[in-house]
Amino acid sequence: MNMMTRRELGAVAGVTLAPRSVLGGAGHTPLSDRINIACIGVGSQGLRVMLDFMKHPDVRISAVCDVNRRSSDYPQWGKTEFSDSVRELLGGSAPPWVDYLSTNRPVRLTPEFVAAGGFSGWEPCRRIVDAYYGRDARSGSYRGCRAYTDYRELLEKEKDCDAVIVCTPDHWHAHVAVAAMRKGKHVFSQKPMTHSIAAARKMAEVAATTGVATQVAVGNQASEDTRLIQEWIGAGAIGKVREVYNWSTRPVWPQALNRPAGRPPVPAGLDWDFWVGPSPQRPYHPIYLPFVWRGWHDFGAGAIGDMGCYSFDTIFRALDLAPPHTVEASSTYLYKESYPAASAFHMRFAARGARPPVLVHWLDGRLKPARPRELVADGEDFADEGLLFIGDAGKLLCEFNGKNPRLIPRAKMKAFNPPPKSLPRSPGNEREWLDAIKSGLGAKGHCGANFAFSAKVTEAILLGNVAQRSGGRVEWDSAAMKAANTDAAALISPAYRSGWEL
Repeated sequence: MNMMTRRELGAVAGVTLAPRSVLGGAGHTPLSDRINIACIGVGSQGLRVMLDFMKHPDVRISAVCDVNRRSSDYPQWGKTEFSDSVRELLGGSAPPWVDYLSTNRPVRLTPEFVAAGGFSGWEPCRRIVDAYYGRDARSGSYRGCRAYTDYRELLEKEKDCDAVIVCTPDHWHAHVAVAAMRKGKHVFSQKPMTHSIAAARKMAEVAATTGVATQVAVGNQASEDTRLIQEWIGAGAIGKVREVYNWSTRPVWPQALNRPAGRPPVPAGLDWDFWVGPSPQRPYHPIYLPFVWRGWHDFGAGAIGDMGCYSFDTIFRALDLAPPHTVEASSTYLYKESYPAASAFHMRFAARGARPPVLVHWLDGRLKPARPRELVADGEDFADEGLLFIGDAGKLLCEFNGKNPRLIPRAKMKAFNPPPKSLPRSPGNEREWLDAIKSGLGAKGHCGANFAFSAKVTEAILLGNVAQRSGGRVEWDSAAMKAANTDAAALISPAYRSGWEL
């Protein structure tokens, strides 16, 4: 990586190339038909999302932004994930420095989980973007990918930017998304949609006012499996659903912690004050970043915030839910500033027309529900993560995000005659958003995980954390955005650090 840093990463600023794809021609999308997108937050997940969008021929990544210049401690999901993914994107034109994106440095996330470290930050990501768009270039017009540390500067200077992808830590989602929407930019936001219930309301309100296309990174909402679950339950395959169990192995990052002592030096290239942003200031410590911020109240939303976005999206769609009216919480020992090692949330949802009330149970920290008799009869146990719908006439089991739905026991699934497909199918979560932008319909285009819908899902999952931190039970008045039985205002609508008000 020393070679990459000294010889090549610094060479990006002067690039003036004109890729053939900018000019149009066979196999290329003309510039006038492309969507210029800025990526704000380019750590591990930001890098992954950026690479995915670059595969769309009508997308041009025009700028990247991050408070960290570069570091090698971003966790990969495989030893060479970053380098392999970039090499796949660049194909035979991949330069030697791509191999340095993945390192041999172990990153211990928990005592049981050690990931392989990799390089990310605005500098490596800018280099990747320029390598991709400049690989078949003609000299003359391509001015290179611009890089920023302050998203506000990016929004001011990038006049031709059509849209932004937000992949910052949770506590930044609302601030970046709202600022971008107010500038008329379409927004694709990493999950969870945001860090507080009030911020989710604000994001949905601004999206409605500005009319831009919005989407949350909940890919399963666009899947065939989600459509099947909706159609099967809607057709009465298991009768009226009254109870749902949802369980997760998360967290896979440190939780159940007190604030660490000591003041390690801030790494070169990291703007720590900006990283903390709207949250209360605290001294830098590597226990907070990257990735491990998820376990801290001020920065992340815990296990349900990380994974409940997927499963609750499926539950809300299949059962046509609004936010719950009551949430009860229990957990292992509660810490002042971080989420507990394991949690259980029990959410009660009101009847909807002919549909009865529903009780939804969330379990994390490797907790699981009792094995139902249908699985006992089949000699099966639950997978490590999953989703179980319980109806008056049967049970539907699927993987955590709704994948591979099936009726249980096996004999019932074998005899099942699925109803005709009745719902429109999706071209994919990212493609929905891009098509809504290109159609000119914006918020009226089809984005299944738009901010209006996702705000309801976000409200439900964050209410679990509110109940956990405010006595174990919340009686919720969604219209008033208020807990009727306890003073949880500071958790529902947290105060922001001076200068960072939303």
